[in-house]
Amino acid sequence: MHDPLIILRKYWKHPHFRPLQREIIHAVLAEQDTLAVLPTGGGKSVCFQVPAMMREGTCIVITPLIALMKDQVESLERKGIRAVAVHAGMTRDAIDIALDNCVHGSAKFLYISPERIQTELFQVRVQRMKVCLIAVDEAHCISQWGYDFRPPYLKIADLRKLLPSVPLIALTASATPQVKSDIIEKLEFRQSHQTFQQTFARDNLAFVVRKTENKNKKLLEVLQKVQGPAIIYVRSRKATQEVATWLNQLTIPANYYHAGLTFEQRSKSQEEWLRNGKRVMVATNAFGMGIDKPDVRTVVHLDLPENIESYYQEAGRAGRDGKHAFAVILYQHADIANLEAKVNQAHPDVPYLKQLYQALANYFQLAAGSAEGESFDFDIHSFAERFSLQITEVYSALKKLEEEGLITFSESYYSPSQLHFKMEPAELYAFQVANARFDPLIKMLLRLFGGQLYSGYVKISEDYLAKAMKLSVADITSMLTHLHQLHAVVYLPRKDSPQVTFVLPRQDADHLPLNLNRLKERKQLAELRMKAMIEYVTSTHRCRMNLIQDYFGEETWQPCGKCDVCIAKKKKENEAEALLLRQEISRLLQEKVMTSEELEKAINPEDTELFIEVIREMVDEGVLVYDEIWRLKTVKQST
Repeated sequence: MHDPLIILRKYWKHPHFRPLQREIIHAVLAEQDTLAVLPTGGGKSVCFQVPAMMREGTCIVITPLIALMKDQVESLERKGIRAVAVHAGMTRDAIDIALDNCVHGSAKFLYISPERIQTELFQVRVQRMKVCLIAVDEAHCISQWGYDFRPPYLKIADLRKLLPSVPLIALTASATPQVKSDIIEKLEFRQSHQTFQQTFARDNLAFVVRKTENKNKKLLEVLQKVQGPAIIYVRSRKATQEVATWLNQLTIPANYYHAGLTFEQRSKSQEEWLRNGKRVMVATNAFGMGIDKPDVRTVVHLDLPENIESYYQEAGRAGRDGKHAFAVILYQHADIANLEAKVNQAHPDVPYLKQLYQALANYFQLAAGSAEGESFDFDIHSFAERFSLQITEVYSALKKLEEEGLITFSESYYSPSQLHFKMEPAELYAFQVANARFDPLIKMLLRLFGGQLYSGYVKISEDYLAKAMKLSVADITSMLTHLHQLHAVVYLPRKDSPQVTFVLPRQDADHLPLNLNRLKERKQLAELRMKAMIEYVTSTHRCRMNLIQDYFGEETWQPCGKCDVCIAKKKKENEAEALLLRQEISRLLQEKVMTSEELEKAINPEDTELFIEVIREMVDEGVLVYDEIWRLKTVKQST
């Protein structure tokens, strides 16, 4: 098939491309190195997946996000497209089989974490693969000017030396001019490269900031005024549960989500929200990546984000269906001091980094020079308790060691149980005859998965096998473990705990290879990004959307007309219209109590945003109040 649209319709079931997707795909098909800056929800994956489907060979996709990697592999598999992943937490044997599938051409997409590119196992195999495209997702990670710098990304250029004729596409949701320039330079784009950038303006999204001493009251007003699915972002895991519990008590159905929950808990909470079983998701920033729920009407931040990049990405989860939506920040003066303290804490000093690294080596009992590429289950609470450390400081130091390319730290790592037959069919048959106890289980596995068990690892469910064989889960687990010990199979039990992976061999903590200049510059950059965030929330004179566009280097003189600043200006310019709205609202509410929706229907205002702003102002002034079922009523003024 030579038409990208046919591919899109066949596998993705979309009738047409989103803005810029077709142009990006044509640039890739013309073998031009390409940088695509598409905001959250802009359909970045289609930009490399469709052209890869049109070319012979495997597409290598580099991404640091294991959860997103797994989501994309499963999504492609559901479409009937073979995809594999190689990341921290996999055994050498499992990696070996995954890479073999690419060498022999059975896998169309190979998702790999940047740390794995430097391994000898990968570098030897990749030269035997027919590679049609290299896709670098989250490309801003290559730039130390970016908000999520990862040194292993700097090694991607080495892959280009091994595959000199293969085109490359780099994708990101947010990049300043400095970061874009860095991506092009560090990935060694060829001279004929192209850059595509969608505007950062979101025509249907109203950005709103409210300074308030009563966030709960203001949050309830937001959820009352704007019906439909909502996401509420908070900073701590504890707050997710507290806010969700409080909302449920007020009969607003809410779930909560953070990286400390089990896989089943996260999946259940997410699934219930996705199918509108619960209206509100209260979450830390661990939630949202890879989630495509188009009808989110409101995203509310109850704590200040650390930078505009992450805020824009999280806020952009509202209104992906193109209908009117709101991105709201609720803050009070103390939040600014809290943010400054958090950013300072996120950059621990060098002696503390060395102390923490040595503690990790002791915790896992690692000899110097060992553990390269190895992953370990990690309980941050027991670790902090054992070494008398503060959890928040440990977390910051782990992220900084990750940023320096020494380790990776996955807060929520889930891997289902997997199985692979080590024996050839004839050898396995002889084993079954000699070991009758295992024969029913092996037959059941072959009936369920067939030859896949010989060629690679398959995901299994001990629960399902137990029900099918009328045994207990403990019996199934015991037999699989025994088969593993007898070298008949490779059985990898499920994992559902945070992981620490040593990217480099265990170092001497006193001579830790830290880039001191970079650490200093990264702290200064974080402070600058924080100041830009503070300027965004405290500004009362410039369009919010324009502030965001300016931050990302997009020149514009056209205000959005929807943010709180634009509405305030419009209200000032249209004082007569606002006064008429106030009078009409008061008149109608003196006759009977009404919801804001009923009021809007009765008045049918020309300017909906101005109408909403007038109601907000009247509530703030105490002229109007909400009753217990969220109807508006007037308050009689005392004489």
